[in-house]
Amino acid sequence: MTTITPASAVALPPTTDAELEQLLSAAHTAAAPLAAFRPAERAGLLDAVADALDAAAGKLIPEAERETRLPGARLRGELKRTTFQLRLFGEVLRDGGYLDARIDHADAEWPMGAPRPDLRRLRVPLGPVVVFAASNFPFAFSVAGGDTASALAAGSPVLLKAHSGHPGLSRLSAEVVTSALRKAGAPDGTFALIAGTAAGAEALSDPRVKAGAFTGSIPGGRALFEIANSRPEPIPFFGELGSNNPAFVTEAAARERGAEIAQGFVSSFTMGAGQFCTKPGTLFVPVGYGMVEALREAALPPAAPLLNERIQSGYTDTLTNLQSNPRITTLAQGTGPLADPPGPTLLLTTAADMLAEPHALQTECFGPAAVVVTYDDEVHLPDLAETFEGQLTATIHGTDSCQVAALVKVLARKAGRVVWNQWPTGVSVTHAQQHGGPYPATTAVGSTSVGTAAIERFLRPVAYQGFPQHLLPEVLREDNPLRVPRLVDGRKGN
Repeated sequence: MTTITPASAVALPPTTDAELEQLLSAAHTAAAPLAAFRPAERAGLLDAVADALDAAAGKLIPEAERETRLPGARLRGELKRTTFQLRLFGEVLRDGGYLDARIDHADAEWPMGAPRPDLRRLRVPLGPVVVFAASNFPFAFSVAGGDTASALAAGSPVLLKAHSGHPGLSRLSAEVVTSALRKAGAPDGTFALIAGTAAGAEALSDPRVKAGAFTGSIPGGRALFEIANSRPEPIPFFGELGSNNPAFVTEAAARERGAEIAQGFVSSFTMGAGQFCTKPGTLFVPVGYGMVEALREAALPPAAPLLNERIQSGYTDTLTNLQSNPRITTLAQGTGPLADPPGPTLLLTTAADMLAEPHALQTECFGPAAVVVTYDDEVHLPDLAETFEGQLTATIHGTDSCQVAALVKVLARKAGRVVWNQWPTGVSVTHAQQHGGPYPATTAVGSTSVGTAAIERFLRPVAYQGFPQHLLPEVLREDNPLRVPRLVDGRKGN
């Protein structure tokens, strides 16, 4: 069992300039030796962190309950997800395919009209990364969450900016991570915790930092994005910002299982008190199929506390603004919709009103509220879908005979993940997952923050031309001692 000191009941003190300089210097020094670890050796580091977190659950879970007001069952499941994704990245490392190793042997008869030189290409770590923790997933998107796991897997040291919503848990988690890495033989500086808005911004500005990752609000993410891009040396910034996650119910689906869809929607938009980035915030339903009535009569879950006072205040302000819009009426509400904790709220508008004022009616309301939109003819669904900005997800409830190809095409342009007859809440950590999308869902449309492809964010390609074998990285040598899968002269093999 890892030994952990008790967390303080007060907020983490901001990292001082002197402390930050020491941590940045250590991360910079650690970058080269960490990158030199063989993939299987880095996998061992991730496994060690996962084992230590599991062993420390008895202390981590109670602290998380105290600081976030999330129930123990939810937190235990989230910790399991967190350690699972660490081990899954270990499997990715041991496989070696993430390196995308390619070898093109010299070819004097190359058809382009000139000889081809010997070229060998692989991916290498970017260098130190600043990760900004999120509040709504205190394990899976925080200290040892997906961004940290994927950056460490890539071979990039991590400076983790703690979230103010769970400072004690952040400190405990960081102690577990640093202790596990040290015992497993990681270079000093592989991981460190920093605190305070100023320290996070300063770290992102430092020339020794080579990338940033963030999950949070559009204003906060945009401010950090600007810092990353305005540096003398701009760096990649992988921000997950905001999403409304619209869902569309076809007439055939409403006819066949309208009541079931209504209940599923209620369960999805209130899951975790509506504090998931994949919460479906807008539901389009056809007029005349009983969907509005089913939603009005659906049993809403009891009020549940939001994560912290700032989220509570932001939620009530946004909900109040939506309710004051003359194009909106209230469809259903739980007890105390603006109280702490707030009861769920369902709002109602029409397709015509949505087309007239999409920006205002599609405002993300982070909490247990959603907007239901009625439409007269599903031929208009592609036009309604066009009104949305970039999204993490978009959902269609239909049948195999539905003529929704045009809608699917629009949603595939708008969202990173398109869902059929399911709900977007609950993001599986797996190889084919895509958790990203066009702005403002994310700042980097070609990346994902969940799933094994997330490692690609913290790697860059390097090609070696004409080198002797002994100067090449192991995975590019002819004997391929690590048995990494490679593309050789255009063909898959080893």
